[in-house]
Amino acid sequence: MYTSFVRRILFLADPEKIHHFVFSLLSTTGKIPGFNKLLGLFFKYENPRLERVLFGVRFKNPVGLAAGFDKDARLVDEMAALGFGFIEIGTLTPKPQPGNDRPRLFRLPDDQALVNRMGFNNQGVDAAVKRLRKRSSSVIVGGNIGKNKSTPNEKALDDYVECFKALEPYVDYFVVNVSSPNTPGLRALQEKEPLQHLMSSMKKLALASAKPKPVLLKIAPDLNDTQLDDVVDIVVNTGTDGIIATNTTVSREGLRTDHSSIEQIGNGGLSGKPLGTRSTEVIRYLRKRLGPDLPIIGVGGIMRPEDAIEKLNAGANLVQLYTGFIYEGPAIARRINEAIIKEMRSNP
Repeated sequence: MYTSFVRRILFLADPEKIHHFVFSLLSTTGKIPGFNKLLGLFFKYENPRLERVLFGVRFKNPVGLAAGFDKDARLVDEMAALGFGFIEIGTLTPKPQPGNDRPRLFRLPDDQALVNRMGFNNQGVDAAVKRLRKRSSSVIVGGNIGKNKSTPNEKALDDYVECFKALEPYVDYFVVNVSSPNTPGLRALQEKEPLQHLMSSMKKLALASAKPKPVLLKIAPDLNDTQLDDVVDIVVNTGTDGIIATNTTVSREGLRTDHSSIEQIGNGGLSGKPLGTRSTEVIRYLRKRLGPDLPIIGVGGIMRPEDAIEKLNAGANLVQLYTGFIYEGPAIARRINEAIIKEMRSNP
């Protein structure tokens, strides 16, 4: 019903406007007593075999909502009711910022993709903390953190530290985001020397806590093998707890959407089906280089249950989706979890 009817109606409106409409709808209905529990009856799929324990955190299932959808922690309980095993909020910055000028979110229906250049638009870390204090579900929450656009790279660490300290009591793990293409200069922090300094500092900060929270690194799909080797070295040397592979891509290769439309859209990160193959390649390469133990969360191009299983088979321990949720609807997490159990039963 979603893909044949509801999606067609939603896709008639501007992507960002409909995003806010859906948020308001879910937020309003989520306040109705018992509504989220009712949602769970339709969309949750629970099985003990789905549970995963990674970096000391127990996940009820391996399917998560990627950062970028619920930037400000407004729908943590509602997304949990839709069957996600974990919710990653953010990217959050110390100060509120409006992000880039609109329009900044575009659909590519022929490619089952999105292009966004949102620019870390968020209400600031303190606003997210206020909401997290009030959440009722016990779903695992990750805090994806970044720097403000106005902060120069040489002072970026200060922003990451500020976000970390504010969020630490309220999230289960952290993600250091240096891979968004929509904040000028941010991806320069992926270069070996600044990344080594940043991840070493963040890991030391985490270990100084009475109850250390895991620190993960989110990387771009556009890194070459040499750069990925540098990432592996840094992750191992700094004791980083895991990698999220991957963020959106700046590539436009192989798209079905006509070239003039792509040019008219302009810059931004591409997500969705076209990213699937590359993100899986990165996961497979990292797993080969890292060995079996260091956790990898696979994200990028998961539109169907088969895509999620492909990433798990390539070496991911958990998966996340965003664009797949937009295109396939609220039952996608349940469908993936059911497919994982079916795969486990057929390959005991």
